Amino acid sequence: MADRTKQHLVIYKGATKAFEGEVGEKTVAITGLDAGTIVAEGDYQIAWSDGTNESEKVDVPAFTVNASAVDPEVATNVTTTPTADGANVTAE
Repeated sequence: MADRTKQHLVIYKGATKAFEGEVGEKTVAITGLDAGTIVAEGDYQIAWSDGTNESEKVDVPAFTVNASAVDPEVATNVTTTPTADGANVTAE
């Protein structure tokens, strides 16, 4: 197994460097995607870097971002106030 203590992971989206991990770590996070986003294999690529040289890039496997862990509460105490062209609706 290769010594990764002086390397870090780099994730690319196309030709753009999108995310970088910490030196010596074998994990890097892809963040900022909406819940339920479907990412196809190869949308991102990953490589090892020592800060100067990089390994060959390989495709990141497909994944779907988890749905939100907390769904918003159901609206309660819904009321309407008629207006000249419709209504104003309020809720808690």
